[in-house]
Amino acid sequence: MLRGSCHCGKTSWTLEGDPGSVTACNCTLCRRYGVLWAYDYEGERIALAGETASYTRSGRDNPSLEILFCPSCACVLSWRGLRLQKDGRRRMAVNIRLAPPDLVADLPIDHFDGLNTFEDLASDGRCVRDLWF
Repeated sequence: MLRGSCHCGKTSWTLEGDPGSVTACNCTLCRRYGVLWAYDYEGERIALAGETASYTRSGRDNPSLEILFCPSCACVLSWRGLRLQKDGRRRMAVNIRLAPPDLVADLPIDHFDGLNTFEDLASDGRCVRDLWF
């Protein structure tokens, strides 16, 4: 099990099993937050603990997700879909940057163009270590 926590320790997440590759997105939010996402579904492999606050993108009539963060230190914990998928599950992702670096350093990074094309970008072979150290 992988665990990440905010700076003050009041909120955290856990992810059961192998997180697989993580995603770096260049959308207007992700690039500002500097997050790296690992995905699953609410109530399945991902669990949150502690009080969270949320933010939905301004200027959107029908936002698709909310960003969850610690109300004390403002660390971004995760995003959560606002609509259930066809199978009734709720997609979410946790911010891998909140995990201990030595436990996630070798995870490969996928790049996603959330700014323009909303498509996966070609892999450049980097892993989390390459962005942190």
